[in-house]
Amino acid sequence: MVRSMTGYGQGKVVVDDRKFTVEIRSVNHRYNDINIRIPRALNYLEEKIRTFVKERVSRGKIDIFVSFETTSKDDFDVSLNENLLEAYLEQLNIIKNKCNVIDDISVSLLARFPDIILVNKKEDDKDTLWKLLEEALNQAFNGFLSMREKEGENLKNDLLAKIKACAGHLAKIKERSPRLVEEYKSKLEKRLEEILANHSIDENRIATEIAIFADHCSIDEEIVRLGSHLNQFRDILNKEEIVGRKLDFLAQEMNREVNTIGSKANDIQITQSVLELKSEIEKIREQIQNLE
Repeated sequence: MVRSMTGYGQGKVVVDDRKFTVEIRSVNHRYNDINIRIPRALNYLEEKIRTFVKERVSRGKIDIFVSFETTSKDDFDVSLNENLLEAYLEQLNIIKNKCNVIDDISVSLLARFPDIILVNKKEDDKDTLWKLLEEALNQAFNGFLSMREKEGENLKNDLLAKIKACAGHLAKIKERSPRLVEEYKSKLEKRLEEILANHSIDENRIATEIAIFADHCSIDEEIVRLGSHLNQFRDILNKEEIVGRKLDFLAQEMNREVNTIGSKANDIQITQSVLELKSEIEKIREQIQNLE
């Protein structure tokens, strides 16, 4: 299954006086980087959300935004931290007396201090809230994954076109390769004739030189391996699984074979095809970075 790492989805669930809204968006990332923004009172649900995401997504920078609205006072326990309030008030009075400032201590001022007013979810309602949130997450992920798969299909078609282009360049190299030794032999004999003029040519020495050259410039193995990599690439693209990391590794191996062909084949036509291959493989590697 080819999926892009870019996606967006939204889900909304309203039951009685409670409303959950979930937004999910993602961009490219080498690993699975999950960032969750959720109301503080619902922090206990964060790990459930993280597990939910990991079961469905393997790669990408994923941002999840959860909002919760309720008109029911029964959803929360609101309490006053009296000890902390007295400590804050004591310090404020010290500041007032020490600095001889006007006493403007008020309820609104004290309420701004952290943890004066505590808001907690009631324990007996956690399962109910998770079921509502899970439904909103499912809605959001349906759209999110659908978008990833649709874009992934476009990326797949683009990659297949690039692999086809690579196969075309490889076919030219394969066709040209057998002629290298023949042309080298012809050039060597001609050069020796010019140097030796009327002297006889040692055919055994020529044969030895040609054999050495043939062994050095043989690219048959590299051609076979690169052809195999291209076939594997197509097969992986058609598999029902996450393919990004596999294709990334395979593209590196393809590039390695092309570099070897370029270094061994001392021929201008093959060099041109190698340059075209390297250009296509680089485009492929860039495109793979968009895949999950």
